[in-house]
Amino acid sequence: MKIPTTLKHKPVVVSEDYEQVDGRYARNTDAKGLSLGLAQWNDRGKVDISAKVWRHTGEKWSRQSEELPMHRVLDLAILICSSSLYFQDAYRFPKMYDPENPVIDRIGLQGDAMSVSVCADNPMIDNDIKLFAQALSDDGEMIGERLRVLSRLLKDMGY
Repeated sequence: MKIPTTLKHKPVVVSEDYEQVDGRYARNTDAKGLSLGLAQWNDRGKVDISAKVWRHTGEKWSRQSEELPMHRVLDLAILICSSSLYFQDAYRFPKMYDPENPVIDRIGLQGDAMSVSVCADNPMIDNDIKLFAQALSDDGEMIGERLRVLSRLLKDMGY
C-alpha cells in the first residue's frame, strides 16, 4: 500500500507493504508501512526527522499511526537489546528479578544515563515478568533475525 505524501509527516525513505513482514502479525496487520521523513510537528525554520508507523483500517489512514523522533526509536532499540540481554540470565533469580534491586542497567547517554529496570511498581510483576520472558523466548527467532540485521548494518556503518 502506498504511503500518503499529502499529510503533515513528509516521508523521505519508506518501507511500503510492511504488512508482509510485521513480525508475527505479518499479512494480518493494520501497520501498512514505515517511513522516515520530516516530522509533522516541525515549525517554520526548524526541521526534525521522525519515524512513523502507518496504520490503515481498510478504509482510511488511522489516527493510531505513530510518529516518533529518531532518537526515541533508537532508545527503544537500546531498551529492547538491554532487556533481551538481561532475560538471557534472568532464570538465576527465583522471581526472574531481584526485588531488592530491580535495576537492569544504566546506559550513559548525553552526559546522564538511561535507567533500565524491572517495573517493581507493577502489582502483577511476578506473573507479568514470566509472561514477558516466555513471549520474548517464543519470539526469539524473529527478534534475533532483526538484531542480526541491525548488528550487520551497524558494523557496515563503522559502529
